Amino acid sequence: MANVPDSIDGVQTLLAAQNYVCDRPLAVITFLALKLGRPLFLEGEAGVGKTEIAKAIAAGLGRDLIRLQCYEGLDAASAVYEWNFAEQMIAIRTAEATGGADRTALKTELFSEEYLIARPLLQAMRPHPNGPPVLLIDELDRTDEPFEAFLLEALSDFAVTIPELGRIAAPEPPIVILTSNRTREVHDALKRRCLYHWVDYPTFDREMAILNARAPEASETLSREIVAFIQALRTEDLFKKPGVAETIDWAKCLLALDTIELSPQVIADTLGAILKYQDDIQKLQGSEAARLLDAIRATPVAG
Repeated sequence: MANVPDSIDGVQTLLAAQNYVCDRPLAVITFLALKLGRPLFLEGEAGVGKTEIAKAIAAGLGRDLIRLQCYEGLDAASAVYEWNFAEQMIAIRTAEATGGADRTALKTELFSEEYLIARPLLQAMRPHPNGPPVLLIDELDRTDEPFEAFLLEALSDFAVTIPELGRIAAPEPPIVILTSNRTREVHDALKRRCLYHWVDYPTFDREMAILNARAPEASETLSREIVAFIQALRTEDLFKKPGVAETIDWAKCLLALDTIELSPQVIADTLGAILKYQDDIQKLQGSEAARLLDAIRATPVAG
């Protein structure tokens, strides 16, 4: 288990060891979140590396990663705990069959730790042998305001209450990272509990560094063409612009096809790796892909 970095450079080194290329602004806010024990709230387009930083921190520090994937209708019970109803019923029937059911004792037994199923928030509040875990609350914008209000309280005290068992507080606060794709605005009260950073699309040089770390088999020439083409795509009027995740996926697809350099045909054949909506794919069919390819080859890129 590694110690929490004591400098901004240390954060970048820790993340780089997990093949996560972190620019200085993100490294600064991550260092402060770790140093001050504050939740880190990351917003940005899908696929820019918000979730990956939580994975990289957990791996780099040797901590458990606990992920709460948010969705519409998520409530406190689903995020914290539930009782193992099936096992409780078996215990009741067994007690009835043996004829030795003491109602008070049975009730106490049924609502004990033995029958408790811990969900992500409760798991994060429990002691962990390798230190406080990393709690990733992913895509918070998919939930609704009542859950936000509950989460605000839970993150304030790093504690949850189970009526049958009482209050359970974390012996040490977990490292909390929240992400949002900004499909809706998250309430200011929750944001104020956190340190905030907008994760933008990377520059050409940083995206090259990311691709070199994640797909080192790609040649320099092919990598530069991939990144330049993706960055050009992001300037187009698309329903969903490709993120860094798509850059990496595309590179791996091209390598699987033994591609040496981009061509209009290979781009057309692999558009499904970088664009996820048919309308966007249709825009790039035919001469449009060739136009973009000619444009990036005619224009010197940074680096």
